[in-house]
Amino acid sequence: MFNRRLFWPVFRSSLAAAFMLYLLGCANAPIPPQSGGNQKKGGGGGQSIPVAIAKAESRDVPVFLNGLGSVEAFNTVVIKPRLDGQLVQIAFREGQNVKKGDLLAVIDPRPYEAALSQAQANLFKDQAALKDAQVNLVRDQELFKDGVIAKQQLDTQASQAGQLEGAVRSDEAQVQTAKLNVTYTHIYAPVNGRVGLRQVDIGNMVHAADPNGLLVLTQLQPIAATFTLPEDNLQSVSQHMKATKLPVDAYSRDDQTKLASGTLLTIDNQIDPATGTGKLKAVFENRDSSLWPNQFINIHLLLETRKNNTVIPSAAIQRSSQGTYVFTVKPDKTVDMRTVTIGYATATQTSVDHGLNPGEIVVTDGQDKLTQGSKVDFRTETGGNGGNAGGDAGQKPARPAKPAQK
Repeated sequence: MFNRRLFWPVFRSSLAAAFMLYLLGCANAPIPPQSGGNQKKGGGGGQSIPVAIAKAESRDVPVFLNGLGSVEAFNTVVIKPRLDGQLVQIAFREGQNVKKGDLLAVIDPRPYEAALSQAQANLFKDQAALKDAQVNLVRDQELFKDGVIAKQQLDTQASQAGQLEGAVRSDEAQVQTAKLNVTYTHIYAPVNGRVGLRQVDIGNMVHAADPNGLLVLTQLQPIAATFTLPEDNLQSVSQHMKATKLPVDAYSRDDQTKLASGTLLTIDNQIDPATGTGKLKAVFENRDSSLWPNQFINIHLLLETRKNNTVIPSAAIQRSSQGTYVFTVKPDKTVDMRTVTIGYATATQTSVDHGLNPGEIVVTDGQDKLTQGSKVDFRTETGGNGGNAGGDAGQKPARPAKPAQK
């Protein structure tokens, strides 16, 4: 006979026992082997890291100081008339290059030629009167010696001769002034330069007091440029100027295209306290007219050339709290972390004063994966700073990027 009271306790006990047996079976089951990927990861300590390399070379390193500047005409002349009159001739074309002494314009000379003739006539008249007075003075001196005339009459004649002599000298000055006025009716170029846009057309009345003048003449060959450098560099520049002329290169606004080469002319006599910079002036021949007044340019001043420096690509330089270092590659293709002292650096090349010798191989890319003793493999770079030991390191250093300091 089925007993419900006994069935359910027995059923629960059997179910619990079956569950315990299942758990014991899972715990004693064998552990499956790890996947092949995990096994490979555990044994990969000997893998080589791909890096780009370059060879340290010994070469001369030019030291540049870079500054911002603007071009200015070597001479700027506002051509104005020296007297009033009608403009009757314009002897230049706008934009024309003229030489010193070339005729630029003519003011109607007839009024001034007439004034010259009048001044010369007055001179002739007074010269004749003076000659007569001098003859009479000589005659009166003889008569006075013979006691014929009084002393007063002799003195009066001498005074008259003196007055006429003064009048002659005044007439001579007026003649010179009239001649100058006639000369001033012809306006000549005072310097070599380029003619700008004319301010007055032919037929107009011009005046010496006109503020704009007739034209502006700018001397572009040679041409000047002013630029600034930090005040800390001025002492070094001044010392090098005593020994030789310092070359200066002018580059375009984007600092990519070389426009002209010249020499440093002088350093200004004061430092700007607001910016802590000094102003310098350079001169360029500008024979191809590549520079124009008020043009913005970048200046590269060659301060000196350091001989036989150890040079590597700048990408090889690493920095930490302990200083600068590079990774050098040993013959067994392992790397050594080497502390170095930098001498002069540009955007592409760096000279090393201490810690590296010419011919050693340095890592230029991939340093973030390296530690002391890491094994490396060389990869080929198509656009980096040296993909192999004989790559970019064998080229001459590019011009310095702005700003490059000593």
